[in-house]
Amino acid sequence: MNNSKHNTSKERDQLKLLLEVSNQIAASFDLQNLCHIILENLRKVMDCDHTGLFLPDADPKYLYLYSYSFPKAKGIIKTGKKLPMIGSNSGKAYTTGQIVITDHLDLSNLNNTVNEIVEIEKLHSSCFLPLVSGNKKIGVLHVARIDVKTFNEDEVKFLRQISVQTSSALSNALIIKEVKESEERLYKEKTYLENEISSTLHFGEIVGKSKKLKPIIEQIKVVAPTDSTVLIEGETGTGKELFARAIHNSSERKNKSFIKLNCAAIPLGLLESELFGHEKGAFTGAIDKKIGRFELANGGTLFLDEIGDIPIELQPKLLRVLQSQEFERLGSTKTIKVNVRVVAATNKKLEKLVEENKFRNDLYFRLNVFPVNLPPLSERTEDIPLLCKHFANIYSKKMNKVLEGISKDVIEDLKHYKWPGNIRELQNIIERAVILMKDGMLKPVVPEISNVRTENSSKITKLEDVEKSHILKILNETKGVISGPNGAAKILGLNPSTLRSKMEKLGIAKK
Repeated sequence: MNNSKHNTSKERDQLKLLLEVSNQIAASFDLQNLCHIILENLRKVMDCDHTGLFLPDADPKYLYLYSYSFPKAKGIIKTGKKLPMIGSNSGKAYTTGQIVITDHLDLSNLNNTVNEIVEIEKLHSSCFLPLVSGNKKIGVLHVARIDVKTFNEDEVKFLRQISVQTSSALSNALIIKEVKESEERLYKEKTYLENEISSTLHFGEIVGKSKKLKPIIEQIKVVAPTDSTVLIEGETGTGKELFARAIHNSSERKNKSFIKLNCAAIPLGLLESELFGHEKGAFTGAIDKKIGRFELANGGTLFLDEIGDIPIELQPKLLRVLQSQEFERLGSTKTIKVNVRVVAATNKKLEKLVEENKFRNDLYFRLNVFPVNLPPLSERTEDIPLLCKHFANIYSKKMNKVLEGISKDVIEDLKHYKWPGNIRELQNIIERAVILMKDGMLKPVVPEISNVRTENSSKITKLEDVEKSHILKILNETKGVISGPNGAAKILGLNPSTLRSKMEKLGIAKK
């Protein structure tokens, strides 16, 4: 009698679960929430200890655990863990489309041996149900118990019903998820490109007509129409990105994307993902698929700034994509083909890095097809008046201020400064001067200008002394802060790493 009541209660719970799944099919298209409801209720109704859902991995050789319910878990079983298609019962159920019932849990890929998992998690009896919608394989539903209690015929019959409904629900949820991911990817691409477009408006076209600049412009006119790789060399702040954009805008790719990446600004562990993208679950924290810069730049130009900072272990993969225009995302074996023109830039001597075995010789020659060497601002002082006017006009319009003019004496002072931060430093000084401008006359001031004028002075200090004095002045203003939006590096127009190197060279102690 008691057994009959128990069976009736269990059947009622099973019907309730079937109804719950049906309701979820109609009401929920959120994959994670849907899986949580199904797996939690299924574990309770089936009087079992573990329920889980396996989905196909980006690598066709594996399945991965998408979601599970296991209150007594000891930590061996985790979401995102991969199981091989060959050699696991989950893989067998997925590939054959047949239910697999065992008296032990087969999750060997999650640890060294099945025995260790069974011993730690204490799971024994398992049922693996293939999830199929139409002709499409979706995944595998897994139900397991700690007790050595094989799933009987009635239980398997009920699980078949659940698997049919679950397959339908998951199929709809996966479609919605893919559409959302596609929309999100397109939105990210759109946002990225809009940001890139807005940043180009800030700089305008190349400004200058000095003897040092004219041959550079001629070189750009020659190489731009080709698809050849260009290596732009020059000190920090000389405008390497601006020249890279000029190459792109003068090429047949001008109506396609111009994508940039600063290789020195991305942490080592994320740089490969930024370049080539990754699949969901490719590594810890990869909760979504990511499109890399090479894919974003397909048909256009990819600007790799600070190429000398790319780690040696990543250089072979970069060399391959330069040579063959193909690569794989992290976590995937699918080869992606692209049509990308690469313009690289560096403030380092790559030949020296090659000699020090910090940069591959073959990659250097592949990048150095057409070298362009940008002169520092101190070698093109003829352009300083034009640059001052250019930046002053930009910032005065941006700040709604009326610019009357710039004093000739001030221009002469600026022409005699050595500009360790090059054009970027000049740009920052002009921006600061516009902020402080009150009467329409621009008065940009570099603290050491009066000591640098050389026409009639016999007490000139060395360039190193001038640089040291100026850097100390800025460090004092920022209270020793080097990085960040209000740091000394930003004010000087230098990368923080470059400023630290200069400080070390000049004997300036870090606070």
